[in-house]
Amino acid sequence: MKNGRQRKILEIIRKYNVETQEELIGRLKEAGYSVTQATVSRDIRELRLVKITNGAGGYKYAESGGENAVNSDRFLTLFSENVASVARGQNIVCVKCLTGMAQAVCAALDRLSRENIVGTLAGEDTIFVLCRTEKDAETLTEEMQKLLMR
Repeated sequence: MKNGRQRKILEIIRKYNVETQEELIGRLKEAGYSVTQATVSRDIRELRLVKITNGAGGYKYAESGGENAVNSDRFLTLFSENVASVARGQNIVCVKCLTGMAQAVCAALDRLSRENIVGTLAGEDTIFVLCRTEKDAETLTEEMQKLLMR
């Protein structure tokens, strides 16, 4: 029962931008699992889920990825300390970094596993982020620019 429920939790957070435990409980109930907040809280801890930005100015649950975990604090720190500027050209976002830091920032960005990002390419001080659509690139650029203003 527990393994099935936890597999369902992972399926749900991969498919939806789940922001709260209450939302997760609701989706689990829709799937036929009767759970309490305490059970979901324990499952989140055991699955080592983290909260990351959801692309719409909020946060969502995501898998931490073990040793390669990118929790929001680590990514935000790496990003804010090493990114100089962000610009967009159609569906490509260009991220200018401090010399030598583009690959580290790019790796952290890749680990966020955002569905609107097709792929990334990092050089010494520049990252190109290929987004699915121009709107996705516009949204990502706005989010990144907000991070720079913090």
